[in-house]
Amino acid sequence: SVLSRYENQITILSDYLEEFPETDEPVWILGRQHHLNTDKSKLLLDISARLWFTYRRKFSPIGGTGPSSDAGWGCMLRCGQMMLAQALICRHLGRDWQWEKHKKQPEEYHRILRCFLDRKDCCYSIHQMAQMGVGEGKSIGEWFGPNTVAQVLKKLALFDEWNSLAVYVSMDNTVVIEDIKKMCWSPPQSSSAAHSSAHVHRSALGRNKNTAGFCTGWKPLLLIIPLRLGINHINPVYIDAFKECFKMPQSLGALGGKPNNAYYFIGFLGNELIYLDPHTTQSFVDWEENGTVDDQSFHCQQAPHRMKIMNLDPSVALGFFCKEECDFDNWCSLVQKEILKQQSLRMFELVQKHPPHWPPFIPPAKPEVTTTGAELIDSTDKLFELEEEFEILSV
Repeated sequence: SVLSRYENQITILSDYLEEFPETDEPVWILGRQHHLNTDKSKLLLDISARLWFTYRRKFSPIGGTGPSSDAGWGCMLRCGQMMLAQALICRHLGRDWQWEKHKKQPEEYHRILRCFLDRKDCCYSIHQMAQMGVGEGKSIGEWFGPNTVAQVLKKLALFDEWNSLAVYVSMDNTVVIEDIKKMCWSPPQSSSAAHSSAHVHRSALGRNKNTAGFCTGWKPLLLIIPLRLGINHINPVYIDAFKECFKMPQSLGALGGKPNNAYYFIGFLGNELIYLDPHTTQSFVDWEENGTVDDQSFHCQQAPHRMKIMNLDPSVALGFFCKEECDFDNWCSLVQKEILKQQSLRMFELVQKHPPHWPPFIPPAKPEVTTTGAELIDSTDKLFELEEEFEILSV
């Protein structure tokens, strides 16, 4: 009962204000600057608008016989979901979109939420992420690190035609401009591959019917940069550059925390990081018959957490979203100006050309027939049956 009261406790917005010190220093949240002495309410609305994913219980067992709760092991997966969800919010609703309790939200918002529900047929569910992690050497129920979550998201995004993201995870602390542009401008699939994979994707997304189709333009970029900012503790030389990343308009924050305790960092105040904490266990929530989701438990209405940067584990992953090519070009300019030219010891490298000693870069592509780990479909006849069923359900 004590746990239940804790989980259901809601702190009203005015109570947030006591959590922030009186200061003239600006607060940065995912590329937006706020001032505590003039626009506290805007700051708090900005924080509460982020999608908040936590431990859940009473969902269908992962893999049919696995755990029905991710409490104790799924925190980094939840943080990965939060970073990706922020990218999708920027993709469909824009960075300035705000959430208000009981206010009617656009269909795109509920569609984004449906991508993350704890069901085996939702493309970024805990089920899909845990099962995809097996290919990265992680057993179901095992704790993930930032890089493993990034690799899992990169693979799952290949099956997500509606959002149509290009996910680039940097190697060896190096971001290669040439490779990113090749991936984001890659041509569409052949019609046969597109046809078969679209059928399967629809079965994996349930009601998230594909409407984006295939296009030859720039694919919105989710850029994830896994880093090691020290050996046992974060090296102070990286702190200014790390904070600078939260100021960039392309910022999706950072994944990290402490050993076996993951947090989603969304901003900073002085030398304290502001983060969303997934370590609250809530009950499974499903979508309603009309496709909407009861979203009260997906927005953190409690006081935002803070921690000193120097207490951060050195293993982190930075996230950035570039909807258009000009956003990526702008990001490259900001990195050159604010990070690379200012640092004697660079946090990461940004290079124009693919390093010649690396293996050739091949943009990732999804298999023609797969279900991203939910259920294997063996025949094209079954694919067409699923397609017909999906169309009937959609009507």
